[in-house]
Amino acid sequence: MAKSKGKKSSGQKVQGEGDYEATRRYRKRTTEYLRGHDVDKEARRAAPRSRQEAKDMAAAETAGRKRAKGEDPALRRRAAPRPAARKGARH
Repeated sequence: MAKSKGKKSSGQKVQGEGDYEATRRYRKRTTEYLRGHDVDKEARRAAPRSRQEAKDMAAAETAGRKRAKGEDPALRRRAAPRPAARKGARH
């Protein structure tokens, strides 16, 4: 008999979209990193130091994008305006 997706059997962790433990670990590590590092300083340090280095970085990005399936549409999407609450509407 096949196990149904989405349910955990004893001793197994949910993986993929429902891996809540991995999400908690990621958020904790990210928060700790941001608290303990000067991100602006690190970004400036990672910036290209010459025009040639900037060209090399752009070429590497272009090469990487060629292999990608596509850009995440959420990066280009603007947040939709929230509809105004109707008078007398229940929540």
